[in-house]
Amino acid sequence: MKILKQTAGKFLTVAIIAAAAGSVALLAGCKHMDSNEHSSMHAQKYTCSMHPEVVADSAGKCPKCGMDLVEKK
Repeated sequence: MKILKQTAGKFLTVAIIAAAAGSVALLAGCKHMDSNEHSSMHAQKYTCSMHPEVVADSAGKCPKCGMDLVEKK
C-alpha cells in the first residue's frame, strides 16, 4: 500500500509539472496583435485571372498581360 501511495504521489507531481509547462508554452506562443497587424490580416488581395501567381495588395493591371486584377477569393 505504501508503494501505491508513493507512485500516486509521483504521478500527481509529474502531472502538475506537465500541466504547468504546457500552460507556459501555450501562453508564450500567444502574440498580441496591434491594429495594423490585424487589419493587414484581413486585407483584400488582387490577382490576374490569367496569371494566378500574380498577387497584389491593391487593384491595378497585371504586369504580364495588362489585364485588370480581380479580388482574390
